[in-house]
Amino acid sequence: MSTLQSDETSASATGTSATATSSSGGGAPSQGTGLQTAVPTSVIEIPEVRGGVLAPLVSAVRDGWVVARRNVVNVRRTPGALVTGVAQPIIFVLILAFVFGGALGGDAYREFLIGGILAQTLTFNSSFTAVYLAKDLQSGLIDRFRALPMSRVGVILGRTTSDLVTSGISIVVIVLCGLAIGWRVDNGVGQVLLTFGLLVLFAFATSWIGAAIALTARSVEVAQSLGLLWLFPVCFISGAFVSADMLPGVLRTIAEWNPVTAVATAVRQGFGNEPPAGFEVADGWAAQNAMLYAFVCCIAIIAVFAPIAVGQYRRISKR
Repeated sequence: MSTLQSDETSASATGTSATATSSSGGGAPSQGTGLQTAVPTSVIEIPEVRGGVLAPLVSAVRDGWVVARRNVVNVRRTPGALVTGVAQPIIFVLILAFVFGGALGGDAYREFLIGGILAQTLTFNSSFTAVYLAKDLQSGLIDRFRALPMSRVGVILGRTTSDLVTSGISIVVIVLCGLAIGWRVDNGVGQVLLTFGLLVLFAFATSWIGAAIALTARSVEVAQSLGLLWLFPVCFISGAFVSADMLPGVLRTIAEWNPVTAVATAVRQGFGNEPPAGFEVADGWAAQNAMLYAFVCCIAIIAVFAPIAVGQYRRISKR
């Protein structure tokens, strides 16, 4: 093989020398020709990186989609993880509708209740994000992700996006429970679709709170404790189960502007569910513009907690 290559090189050099001689009019070959002539080589063109200013966003969405698919596959393989997300809303619906519902308005209260159960359940589902992300941290999976050329935002985005599967199942369970106890939708298709869109956005927003808690705690036990600690005051100092105007003093003001109240009120308005007779209905700006205020709250939650979660992830990566 080496002899063949040498022959080919000599032939190439001889051809180059002959060409140089004929071009110079038959005279002596010019200096720099002959064996010193370099053989042309192929040029490898490196493709230009495309995307411009949108490249980080595209990378985050692509990597987030990969992580989300991995998380959804894990949920399919361990369906027991969905037991809490399915059983919890059923228990709340039955207890509040039949144990306390008689004292709060009977059948009319059951229609009023479903909007609050939806808002409360999606808020509680943020604890799933906190626990499972902390579990990934503790098991070393996040360390492996950090070693790969992946978007930092994409890793957390995959977790929060995949948890929408659990929230979606919870919404379906609550709707079916509501229909079973007499709850009905009394509005048009457009309002109903807008309401379901709000619920999905609210679930996505609260999952970023869970992500920030998990990346701060960095252990399953602490994340579980912190993930539940804030849920009860936020959900119960609100208009989820009673009218905000029924609360005393400063609690009334907190409840009126609570995002959980905004979502619960917007859901009731979107589904056309009226409060029971005798309920003191709030009449402030937040109540009169519940749908708008609920969307603003969702965007504000993402704008606040997404940078916190990403910042915590970067601090972990530097250690």
